[in-house]
Amino acid sequence: MDIAFLENERRRKTARYTIVLTVLGLLIITAFIISMNTGYMRLTPVEVMKTLFGAGTPKQHLVLFEFRLPRIVISVLVGAGLAVSGCILQGVSRNALADPGILGINAGAGLAVVLFVTFMKKAGVTSVFLLPFLSLVGAGLTAALIFSLAYKKNQGLMPIRLILVGIAVAAGISAAMIVLTIKLDPQQFQFVQVWLAGSVWGTTWKYVLALLPWIVVLLPYVFYKARIFNVLQLGDHAAVGLGTPVERERLKMLAAAVALAASCVAVGGGIGFVGLIGPHLARRLVGPSYQVLLPASALAGGLLLIVADTLGRWVMQPSEIPTGIVVAIIGAPYFLYLLAKSKA
Repeated sequence: MDIAFLENERRRKTARYTIVLTVLGLLIITAFIISMNTGYMRLTPVEVMKTLFGAGTPKQHLVLFEFRLPRIVISVLVGAGLAVSGCILQGVSRNALADPGILGINAGAGLAVVLFVTFMKKAGVTSVFLLPFLSLVGAGLTAALIFSLAYKKNQGLMPIRLILVGIAVAAGISAAMIVLTIKLDPQQFQFVQVWLAGSVWGTTWKYVLALLPWIVVLLPYVFYKARIFNVLQLGDHAAVGLGTPVERERLKMLAAAVALAASCVAVGGGIGFVGLIGPHLARRLVGPSYQVLLPASALAGGLLLIVADTLGRWVMQPSEIPTGIVVAIIGAPYFLYLLAKSKA
């Protein structure tokens, strides 16, 4: 009877997880369709369908395929990447407040982007495919600095210390970026300000191609490692007892989280809080099992960012609110709530 009960419980959970993931996927598709109809030039659903099948006017084709679709695809990819990055950081550090933006990793990637704009463009290096690699260098160095400062030999990574060090390093990097922007010409300065505000600035297909390989390679790798996350939650001693090389696996996961955050920031701009809200929303829906939590976080992050981008384009037409500001309006109160809950 016990075996039958456990089997029924497993089937019930599997059915629930399938329903949750399916609903999240359907919500993304719905938001995708609504977003295609939203903007300065309104396209009705019928016009969108005609344009998708090649029957639209040249103007409609230009608006849909050259402006809206790349931006929508990038929003979903960036949201998924940042949410999974945040889920990894929360799992590895055992800190519910961990997020690549809050910890300063996004700031490190942003500093690399600003340096690229300031110096490398003057040298004629303009390929957008360099941005993810340069961001990875900046984010990697920043992450190494933060984790080395937050680590204590006999205590490991202390959650509160990690947050405080990350905030301090991010503040220092932000100050450095402000100094660098003083030397920029007006066009470069406008680009940096748009990036810092968290606007999804990469709105052409070449930016999709620059980001897509990172997402396609890293997300399946992280999903494959889901079992390792579950073992790490048992504690280092228990994980070692089960034959898991804890430090090596932790470094691999941190590298994956940094690479995801860096590539997304390089194309999507300085968008924060997605890595915080996405995993928390997913955890409430599917529980702590990382086999389901990681895909659910990716879907929740993609949904959050595409909704935020759509709202940013719709609320104050013909002007736009940067996506990062819309997410921050949602994320900042939630962060304070989690901080108060953690303190309690």
